[in-house]
This record gives sequence, structure tokens and C-alpha cells, in this order.
Amino acid sequence: MRTPTWGRSSPVLITPARSSSFRGSRASSTRSTTASRASRPATVKQTRCSSRSARPAVRSWASRSLPCAAARSRGAGRPEEADVPTLRDRLATNEKVAGWVFVLPVLIGIGVFLIVPIGMALWMSFTDWNGLSPPGDAQNVGLDNYRDLLSEPGVPRLDFAMSIRNNLYYVLGVVPAQTAIAFVLAVVVNQKFLRGKAFFRTAYYFPSITSSIAISIVFLFLFQRSGAINQTISALMPGDDFRLNWLDNAEGVLHNVLGAVGVDSAPGFLADNDIMGLSLWQWLSGPSVTMFAIMMLATWTTIGTMMLIFLAGLQNIPADVEEASRVDGATALQRFRLVTIPMMKQPMFFVLTIGLIGTWQVFDQIFVISSGGPQKTTLTPAYLIYREGFQNFSMGRATAIAFLLFVLIMVLTLVQRRILRPDRD
Repeated sequence: MRTPTWGRSSPVLITPARSSSFRGSRASSTRSTTASRASRPATVKQTRCSSRSARPAVRSWASRSLPCAAARSRGAGRPEEADVPTLRDRLATNEKVAGWVFVLPVLIGIGVFLIVPIGMALWMSFTDWNGLSPPGDAQNVGLDNYRDLLSEPGVPRLDFAMSIRNNLYYVLGVVPAQTAIAFVLAVVVNQKFLRGKAFFRTAYYFPSITSSIAISIVFLFLFQRSGAINQTISALMPGDDFRLNWLDNAEGVLHNVLGAVGVDSAPGFLADNDIMGLSLWQWLSGPSVTMFAIMMLATWTTIGTMMLIFLAGLQNIPADVEEASRVDGATALQRFRLVTIPMMKQPMFFVLTIGLIGTWQVFDQIFVISSGGPQKTTLTPAYLIYREGFQNFSMGRATAIAFLLFVLIMVLTLVQRRILRPDRD
């Protein structure tokens, strides 16, 4: 008589007599089952675990707790089942593929229309390609195009220096003016007592969405000697027929101001020293009268866009901050100086950045109104690129100017960011 063995699920008492009888019944049952299986066609039944016919009828509690994987591993000669991907795995894979499918057209467009042209332009700046012959026939000239623009005395360097000077005064005049006027208009439109806000927003923004070529042609007629600008000034000045030649005046504004106070000629120091072949007196001439007229046009056409940016920033100021400052007894001027202006730092930096970049790329107004004249006083780097590439057929030099302009814009943008520090509290 053996001591009973107790398992976790149910007790099983095994005796020698019972064990032998059980083995006999099991053997007969196995023979009958084998015979019945032989009489019908063989079928394959796939289950999660191994077939129960291969398991022993009597097991201890330890063998019952083994997982199906361990039971399968004890079966000799039976192949293990392959891991089937779950629904989550398939969805994750599909999401990755779908993401690349959506991004791929954009990447292809950037590569074809941005990366490849930049690479070709960079290669072109080291050649003498004229834009008419096949690019493969162009000769490699190394740094000659850059040397002609920066160091070699001659017309290319002088024209490039004049374009930088003219555009510098254009930037110094347009960017502060458009920023200040746009900010004032945004503050006025944002007032609660103002009626017809939608009308004023549309009216101020309309010049920004109108064709710059069409507006330039209108200004071309306005600034003629007998145009509306001179007639209006003459009406405001009785007894004086004002006939300023706006579009054909190469005199610098600063030179005119200095001439009014008695400085008609350049001092020796300013006349004897130069930067890139242009004397310091010429660098300090200021914008010409024609460039000043173009600056007024550019300011009028861009304040609408800047105003909307400022207006969005003003409407984003929390109302509780304004209310708290009002409760503390702050006046309207104090709220504007201590609350509004500090919280408009990010929009202000954005407006100054896009204004700086846009003004260094001015082309269409110059092309329509002056074509770089008179006496190259409205020549800008963007127009110089067009003239060198499509009029003088010097694509290599034109692309070299383009890359120098790109470097200049990047440096000025980084300097502006360093000074303004928009991320500083």
C-alpha cells in the first residue's frame, strides 16, 4: 500500500492493483482507438497545444502546470508552430509604411525643386557658363567669379558694391517704417470701441495681396513730373509749382541734406578711402530720390501683412493679464509699455526677420520702375543677378552673386537674432 500523493487540483490515489488494471484498460483502449483511426482517412487537427493522445493519462500536479510550449518541446519529431504576427504588429507596420507614403512626395519635391537646383547653382558659380550653350561645355574657372566681385578692381566689383549700398539704405528705411506703422495700425484695429474692424483689416491688407507689378505701374504714373504726387504737393504749397523729378533723380538724400547746411564736397578722408572700390563719400550718400520713392511704395504694400501678424499677437495676450494691470491702477500708457510691448516680443522678432529677408530680395519694383537707374542708384543684388544672368549672359557670375547674397542674409539674420534674443524672458 503506497502513501497517497495529493496534487493541487484533485487527489489521485495509485495502487499497484489499480495501476495494473488501469494499464490494461488503457492498452485495450489504445488498440481500439488505433483500429478506428486506421479505418478512416487521416486528418490533421491543429490545436493550440499538442494532441491529447500523445499525453500520458496519469500526470502529477507538476506536469499539469507546465505551459504548452514545454509540452510541445517534449514531443519528439514534431515541428514547432511559427510565430504569427499580431494585429498590433500589422497595424504598426502599416502606419510606418503609410507615413513614408505620405512624406515621400514632399521629399521628392524638395529634392527635385530645391536640393538639386541649389547644387547645380553652386557648381555653376565656379564656371563661365553663359546660359546658352550646354552646361557640359562650361569651363571651370575656380574662384574667379567670386574674386571679380569681392577683390578684383573693375566694373563687376563696383556694381556689386553699389547694389549692396543701395539695398542697405532700402533695408534701413523700409523695415523700421513698415514695422512701426503696422504695429500702430494693429493696436488701433484691436481696440474694442472701433467699429467696422473687418473693413479696416481688409483695406489695410488689400495692397499685400495685389500684384506688385500692377501696383508698381500705378506708382509709376503717380510719381511722374505731372503726376498726382507733385500736384498734391503743389496744392498744399500755394504759389509754388512743385515739380520734383522723382523717378530720374540720382542725388542722394543725405548729400542733399549736407548740401543744405553747406557741405557740397567730400572731405578728404571720405574721398580718399574706399570699400570695394566705392569711396566712403559715396557710401554715405544715402538713398537716391528714386530709391526713396520705391521705399514708400514697398512700405505701403507690406504693412498689411505685418499688421495681421501683430494683430494676432495682440489678440493672444491673456485678458486676465490686462484686467489685473487695470485693477492695479495702471494707466493705458503703462499697460501698453509694461504689458503689451513685452508680450509682443515674439511677433516683433518674426516681423523684423521676414522684413529683413524680404527687403534684401527686392526685385519687381526695381524692374518695373527704374531698371536699376538712374546712374545705378536703384541697383540691388537681386536685380544685378537678373542683369548679369539674362542680359550679360554670365550665369556663373550671377549665381556667385546669389550665393554671396544668401551668406549676407544669413549673417544679418543671425546677428539680429543675437541682438533681439526672442527666447529671453
